[in-house]
Amino acid sequence: MAMILNNHVFKGHRALLGHKYVTYGELELPTKYELFSESKNGFDWGNSSKASLQLSFCILHQLSHAKLAREYAEKFNEDIVKNLNSRDWVLKSSEVLQWIQNNCETLLMKKLEPIKKIAPKKTKKTNVIKAICKELSITQKNLAEILEVPEGTVSSWAVKNEIPRLGKKAIEFYMLNVKNQKIVDSYRSFKNLLEAS
Repeated sequence: MAMILNNHVFKGHRALLGHKYVTYGELELPTKYELFSESKNGFDWGNSSKASLQLSFCILHQLSHAKLAREYAEKFNEDIVKNLNSRDWVLKSSEVLQWIQNNCETLLMKKLEPIKKIAPKKTKKTNVIKAICKELSITQKNLAEILEVPEGTVSSWAVKNEIPRLGKKAIEFYMLNVKNQKIVDSYRSFKNLLEAS
């Protein structure tokens, strides 16, 4: 069962006021009440309560499927969750997978599909300078004149596809000025139209 999630861990934390939190891979572990509703009061550990059983189901479900989790929640609770006695605990997903492999029937385990790593789609990075020039309907030479920098500087920004912080600020101010000017011009046109009628 080579799963890429082996490096994730389940973490439990019991706050001073009694609230209990469980995370998996730094995200809150879903309670899955719609699939298994032993307890509607969240999770618990270190005992055989219904909230512990809910946690057992959710941990198993996170790394397998509902049928296996439902079938083995009580045994997992007895073997693992009941023994999580501390206020804060960490349980590696590789340990849970090992428990599943050692304790679950082969028929149920065959339904487990290894999770394949999906490579992120490579998106072509937009050239910032070209995008700015297109938005403003100007050339790189015009942009250099507006910013009062050598044309070669703007060309080098375009080639590297990065703009220094001060250059970005200058461009932002210029673009804001252009937008404000358009607003003023449309206001003047509207005012002239009203005066003419």
